[in-house]
Amino acid sequence: MKILFICTHNRCRSILSEAITNQMAGDKVSAFSAGSEPAGEVHPLSLKYLQQRGIATGNLSSKSWDEFKTVQPDIVITVCDHAASEPCPVWFGDCIQVHWGLSDPSKLQVSDEQQKKAFFAVMDTIINRTNKLLALDLNLNSMDKSALKNALTTIATEH
Repeated sequence: MKILFICTHNRCRSILSEAITNQMAGDKVSAFSAGSEPAGEVHPLSLKYLQQRGIATGNLSSKSWDEFKTVQPDIVITVCDHAASEPCPVWFGDCIQVHWGLSDPSKLQVSDEQQKKAFFAVMDTIINRTNKLLALDLNLNSMDKSALKNALTTIATEH
């Protein structure tokens, strides 16, 4: 199962989602992330707080969704509202597309401690959603695509 997380700049929320999902999923899922307008670098606090949580960051980079033309994702998850409103490239094909909105902790103008709490809150949300995702039957041969899409959409609305 290949999951592509998309955020406009691919420097915070989609990066956090990729790293956390890969760490938690093992061989069950391969997660990637990309942006429609990538920033070209991962936000330093994304790397810092992932590392503080013991999550691998070595292969993370800000990249364009155009780099994934040869990787047909099974699921595309947008994590920012702007990316959710953009049309996905045709080459995504007939994949499942859902929106898991996340606030952007990197844009907050607050104290360092408040920003850290905001990053950890977003990471906790991703962990919670990933746990629920991994509890699903992710075999596309045995699960109806529309049922899987509904289950993934429901995950985004649960707390």
